[in-house]
Amino acid sequence: MFKEFKDFIMTGNVIDLAVAVILAGAVSAVVKGFVNLIMMPIIGHFTGGIDFADLKLVLSEAILGADGIVTKPENAIMYGAWVNTIISLVIVGFVLFLIVKAYNKARKPKAAPAPAGPTKEEQLLMEIRDAIK
Repeated sequence: MFKEFKDFIMTGNVIDLAVAVILAGAVSAVVKGFVNLIMMPIIGHFTGGIDFADLKLVLSEAILGADGIVTKPENAIMYGAWVNTIISLVIVGFVLFLIVKAYNKARKPKAAPAPAGPTKEEQLLMEIRDAIK
């Protein structure tokens, strides 16, 4: 049983999958950093300095006790964080589109050369064939 498991783990597909998952985690961190640290401040600048993450619809205010400690937390719909997520999705989708487009362009197979005309021997054979007919 251990030998079968070892054979399964050592197949190329499992190793490729493991590498893909690790790379996906690294790429995810890079993309999240790009979106949160670079693109969102730019978008916030052009929208008048609004940080979408702070936008919310308060359903009920927080209740503070006499000592200033929150006894009942605020209940709010945090739609700004959802807007951030949608913007992130659009940016990530566009970046992935550009990456796939560049990859496909780089992998584009070169056109096969046009087939050359028949050789002298083939022409001679075709003449013989036509003469026999």
